[in-house]
Amino acid sequence: MHNDFPAWLRIEHWLNVLFVTLLIRSGIEILGTHPKLYWRDHSRLGTEWARFTRKTMPKDKLYDTLDEEEDYSPIVSLPGHKKIGIGRHWHFFTVVGWLLLGISYVILLFATGQWRRYLPTSWDIFPAAWHDLVTYDRFQLPPMMPGQPFDALQKLTYAGVIFVLAPFQILTGLAQAPALEARFPWFVQMWGGRQAARSLHYLGLLAFVVFTAGHLMMITFWGWPRLNALMIFGSARDLTLAFWLSLAIIAAIVAVHVAVTVWSLRSPRSVQRRLGAFNGVVKRLLLRPCRSRQDYPVSAISPQHRVNGKPPDCDAYKIMAVHDFANWELRVGGLVENPVTLTLADIRALRGKQTQCVLHNCVQGWSSVGKWGGLPLRDLVELVRPLPEARYICFLTMQENRRDEPSAPGVGGGQFYEVIDLELAYYPQVLLAYEMNGEPLPIKHGAPLRLRLETQVGFKMAKWIEQIEFVADYSKIGMGMGGWREDNAYFDKDVEI
Repeated sequence: MHNDFPAWLRIEHWLNVLFVTLLIRSGIEILGTHPKLYWRDHSRLGTEWARFTRKTMPKDKLYDTLDEEEDYSPIVSLPGHKKIGIGRHWHFFTVVGWLLLGISYVILLFATGQWRRYLPTSWDIFPAAWHDLVTYDRFQLPPMMPGQPFDALQKLTYAGVIFVLAPFQILTGLAQAPALEARFPWFVQMWGGRQAARSLHYLGLLAFVVFTAGHLMMITFWGWPRLNALMIFGSARDLTLAFWLSLAIIAAIVAVHVAVTVWSLRSPRSVQRRLGAFNGVVKRLLLRPCRSRQDYPVSAISPQHRVNGKPPDCDAYKIMAVHDFANWELRVGGLVENPVTLTLADIRALRGKQTQCVLHNCVQGWSSVGKWGGLPLRDLVELVRPLPEARYICFLTMQENRRDEPSAPGVGGGQFYEVIDLELAYYPQVLLAYEMNGEPLPIKHGAPLRLRLETQVGFKMAKWIEQIEFVADYSKIGMGMGGWREDNAYFDKDVEI
């Protein structure tokens, strides 16, 4: 094994720096929307093991999780300033690039024999690595391994990052995808639950940061000019030129970060459209086929289900609530053969009630387990018989957005709405819920009727529904992005992850 690094390895090394730093910054933006970490799926207030906020929530009035969001600086997060929708676009766009880069890296490692540079071929490396650690502790440099540009401890560290830490981050990230959690509940439980996976994912991020700091320190100890030249030219030559070229590469990486941050803050709609188009194709191919198969035991039900979105405050809603929604009506129409108007009693009388005990995933990161009961959406679809041109279902609600929903510049209130693809209505465990945990649906969780769509994150599950429309196109509804959060907070319409 020669000390020289092949060209493909050097190129992918610098691309990896770009991808990992983008992932870290966009990950911090996502963390900021619910800056607390838990080990249990209940995400119960006060049980967090780590918090990155100084906010304290009031005990004498209703608040929702939007009130808990933090506004992080663009210096540390991408793009910063409470733009989780844009942060999600960058995180998922970058992770696809990082994953493809990693796959090509591993393939080339084994195709070219470079894997011997990183993977141990003898158990002797472990006592040698311990000896190296003791040597470093004495502020001395251990010997290099024969024919290799680093010592035994460094080799084990690189092997751990490439073949353990990187896959660990990918798997714990996937364990937070509602579509995969719904289709393969055992997968998320393998990590100890959804919140445990989220916490482990964060610890993995810290491990990358620690590795990067240690990596730079080792380069300094062993001789920055020579090792830097190895990663620029593949051999220890033209040390001065290599130094300046490395600074130029680092400057280019910083410039990319500045450019995408400025673009994201100045033209978030442009970022949403372009990155969302790419991410949407990937999600439809890999995650859309997932059908929910959850069946949590009743003992797993969370003692407290957090609130997202404040209930309607108008007099009409309050009067209906006082009378147990006896006068509430659901209007279902649009591109259908049989438009109907249904009372809550009518909905309860339609066929048999379906119940499901499932894991709820909020886009902000918290979760809980609840038992929901109601009408399968497919039964309503069969009742109204959509016309051939109908492709989407629009849920219109009584929620007043000016009270708590994030808005785009210059936008005030408006009726909260969400759009889903018609095909999702036929998936199992897609429910118009009027019960929660064996009781009538609470007001704070969407009474009298809310949507349950277990393969997507919580904001798609419209609450306080009053009207359902079947449409051929949603581009003329609101700002045309597929929902209130999509219009005003730049989320993607399909949120299986």
